[in-house]
Amino acid sequence: MNHIVTVQDAVTAFADFMEPTNAELDAIEREMPVILADVDLLDAQIITLDRVPSELDERRVRRARRKVLAARRTLANTSAAGVAGVGA
Repeated sequence: MNHIVTVQDAVTAFADFMEPTNAELDAIEREMPVILADVDLLDAQIITLDRVPSELDERRVRRARRKVLAARRTLANTSAAGVAGVGA
């Protein structure tokens, strides 16, 4: 009879390799403002799903969209500035 412990050892033997690298964690940190802005936009859109959007809801969605675009623009500009030969 095989014990689960031997199976667990085989499954978790590669757990160290499954962790994100420092470069991946840094990339997530750089993209965090975009991720949070996307979450805010989704929240604003979810609020309007079950009712007719009021003027306040429409403003909230527009503001969230502008925040997403600004965060993406900032990320693109910082990414382009880090690449040699890109930009003005």
